[in-house]
Amino acid sequence: MAQKPLRLLACGDVEGKFDVLFNRVRAIQKKSGDFDLLLCVGNFFGSTPDAEWEEYKTGIKKAPIQTYVLGANNQETVKYFEDADGCELAENVTYLGRKGIFTGSSGLQIVYLSGTESLNEPVPGYSFSPKDVSSLRTMLCSTPQFKGVDILLTSPWPKYVGNFGNPSGEVDTKKCGSSLVSSLATGLKPRYHFAALEKTYYERLPYRNHVVLQENAQHATRFIALANVGNPEKKKYLYAFSIVPMKLMDTAELVKQPPDVTENPYRKSGKEAATGKQISAPEEESSCQFFFDLNEKQGRKRSSTGRDSKSPHPKQPRKPPQPPGPCWFCLASPEVEKHLVVNIGTHELDLKIAIKSCRLELSSKNRERWCHEIQIMKKLNHANVVKACDVPEELNFLINDVPLLAMEYCSGGDLRKLLNKPENCCGLKESQILSLLSDIGSGIRYLHENKIIHRDLKPENIVLQDVGGKIMHKIIDLGYAKDVDQGSLCTSFVGTLQYLAPELFENKPYTATVDYWSFGTMVFECIAGYRPFLHHLQPFTWHEKIKKKDPKCIFACEEMTGEVRFSSHLPQPNSLCR
Repeated sequence: MAQKPLRLLACGDVEGKFDVLFNRVRAIQKKSGDFDLLLCVGNFFGSTPDAEWEEYKTGIKKAPIQTYVLGANNQETVKYFEDADGCELAENVTYLGRKGIFTGSSGLQIVYLSGTESLNEPVPGYSFSPKDVSSLRTMLCSTPQFKGVDILLTSPWPKYVGNFGNPSGEVDTKKCGSSLVSSLATGLKPRYHFAALEKTYYERLPYRNHVVLQENAQHATRFIALANVGNPEKKKYLYAFSIVPMKLMDTAELVKQPPDVTENPYRKSGKEAATGKQISAPEEESSCQFFFDLNEKQGRKRSSTGRDSKSPHPKQPRKPPQPPGPCWFCLASPEVEKHLVVNIGTHELDLKIAIKSCRLELSSKNRERWCHEIQIMKKLNHANVVKACDVPEELNFLINDVPLLAMEYCSGGDLRKLLNKPENCCGLKESQILSLLSDIGSGIRYLHENKIIHRDLKPENIVLQDVGGKIMHKIIDLGYAKDVDQGSLCTSFVGTLQYLAPELFENKPYTATVDYWSFGTMVFECIAGYRPFLHHLQPFTWHEKIKKKDPKCIFACEEMTGEVRFSSHLPQPNSLCR
């Protein structure tokens, strides 16, 4: 027979409003039946006179349900909690203690941590330290059988809890909250985590405690922050839920993922918090997660003049474009996990594919863009455009209602990686350039014949594949691509600045010709080792200057006087003069 779920209530800051809380609980129980426990986080006592509490303490009034509370969060309320190890405060009201684990007769495990974060010694009686968190984690996580806990109770919010999740309202989770609590939640993997103190209600989307395709599935965590009792805005301060203790659940049922599950918000910050250090804000992550293989790291950057980096000339080398993070839909990103390439093998075929999935913090506009890319990819079939494949059945699941995309695996990485090799500082060999011109020219022509403008051609969006000993170039990243009717005009401003056509900068209507501008810029870079622009000028400024040049001019340099001089000859040296 299935285990009967426990029926629990969780409450935010009571702040001495005991009658308001317990009257509300009575009303709920009268309507919905009895609950097993009431768990209170945040400030149980307030700055109001003690007369109301004295009635409960002396037995004149009684809590209608077994109530467990956390300890003080400020010096004024320390006096109510005489025993740091926990004690009964009144009939049916129990102080859990400074930190520890409470295991009920049902097997339900509740981990509690009272107080607010303090990184200074000595730690006040209303705070917890890095040592407290470390000892609590060690005590619980040291056993090999540890899978997580049912409930975690803390007064402060965990820092960064809003990452990848739904908006947290007026609370900035990158500035507000405790990094030590984030660390604790990372290690303990609670199924429910309750907090308060911010006087608002926030129920975050569930987050997973494992990395998809890297780790075995684990249960999800639900974080709920509760408002203060009797708040005038009528924000939710009482939360009812049912739960079967983890130890009594079937594993398959326990790890079943909710449809709206997100990434773990603390994934980058847990280790730092475990040492007791204040966690710095995590880097902004790209909105997509890419599964690809790159065996070599980026090489050194090429000089903007084609000279070797050891040249005594004072001119600084010009770096290739550096996006603020991994490129939105760049499957060849060097920051991609190598081991997430999937082998699909049979007796007749050994096929290696790349799986691409969408990160979960997408705006509706970017989500639409992602789904649009999948639609385009699935209808294309050309040797010089990366081909979409069927997602393996065992991986064919939705993440936050957004599908996966499977593509052919290109082991050569992207063109940027090739350009960044030291031997290519003055450009690629002529044979390589001719091959690139043929392959990508054919791919662009195919896209345009199918009424698709790519709009973001650049070295990062060209990948290399070894086909029978010959290198083939393939176009990827159709996240900015647009379906158009032949001859129709577009107006949206998208792409990468250094490769954008002038029409885009001028907000003029444009056609498929913008792809040829980007392609030409990219080919020039492959020939000379740098783009055909002066590196210190912004693209907006540069486009104003090139309006005035002769159409035959393909190269520019800046004189000592600051004058920009154009030339119809390629700079020397370059790979075509070898």
